[in-house]
Amino acid sequence: MTSTEAAAEAPASEEKPSAPTATRRERNAAARAAKAKKADGPRTLEERLAERQAHKERNAAQRRRYRAKQKVKRAEARAAAPAVEEQHAPEHGPGRPKVRQGIVVSDKPDKTVVVRVDIARRHRRYHKILRSSITLHVHDESNNAHEGDTVRVQECRPMSRTKRWRLIEVLERAK
Repeated sequence: MTSTEAAAEAPASEEKPSAPTATRRERNAAARAAKAKKADGPRTLEERLAERQAHKERNAAQRRRYRAKQKVKRAEARAAAPAVEEQHAPEHGPGRPKVRQGIVVSDKPDKTVVVRVDIARRHRRYHKILRSSITLHVHDESNNAHEGDTVRVQECRPMSRTKRWRLIEVLERAK
């Protein structure tokens, strides 16, 4: 084997460790070894800029491949997952009235009941459970609900100065 053949095979042997079957550790070690061989003397500014540009291009290509893979994975996951229906009351928006559940506190006025809605929420910073309640004046056309009943109410147009809710159903009667 002549020296030219040996020189031609040397770059080919350096390519082998960077094969897809090699581990990252092996590829990095091969790259460090190749860099040490090249560091015979000081490099010029153009050489360093060219090397830096090549490194940037390699990284960009690797990023593009990774992101394309992730995009395909996410698309497959979305296609495989069934559509999830939200169970809680829908958020308020055009054509979507709020729905609340509460206990009737008073049914003394005609066609109106006062409903207490209890709210328990967690404090953002301290994570303590904070309990509060609001009272809603609810329109009850047939005087169906009585004190102590658990009811479901829905937001509606203003019926009077304080009434902005309508009775949907009585969930549980008081005993």
